[in-house]
Amino acid sequence: MPLPPTLRGAAIVQAAESLVVLAAAVLAGVDAASGQSYHVNSGIALTVIGVLAAAALAWIARGLAQARRWSRTPALLTQLFLGIVGIYLLQGHRLDWGIVSVVLAALGFAGLLAPPSMRALTGDEQAATAGRPAPAGDQARQGGKPPATGRKTSPPGRKPPAPGRKPPAPAPGRKQAR
Repeated sequence: MPLPPTLRGAAIVQAAESLVVLAAAVLAGVDAASGQSYHVNSGIALTVIGVLAAAALAWIARGLAQARRWSRTPALLTQLFLGIVGIYLLQGHRLDWGIVSVVLAALGFAGLLAPPSMRALTGDEQAATAGRPAPAGDQARQGGKPPATGRKTSPPGRKPPAPGRKPPAPAPGRKQAR
């Protein structure tokens, strides 16, 4: 099945976010090397964490580009986090990074939540099962109707009585359901 354009766009946005995080990590590394970081050790740690985060975002982008189901949730969480960070950047008067962050987050959400992307990432189960009856135990798809087996079902967590035996008495203090 070909990759929907909306999912391809979401993968491109995710890759762009990876590049933005990598650029921020490189800037943190340059600041640490030039002595402009609060502490050299914290600047080095921030650079390492940034590079690892950029690699993780690139891995998620690759998963999206291959329509892997596992990539949907991390990609959505990335967009949520980036949108929140973008709002903080805008409130801190960092319009350069803030606008880019908010726009990327909005584009990422739009691409991921578009119906073709959702079908590609969740599997098109409704189309695959169209025309076939749902399994007997799946009451949710049958509108809450019990399975058509010709016998009564017992409440959840209780075994049905064996043929020819009386059902067990209810617990003291409880009314028996009819």
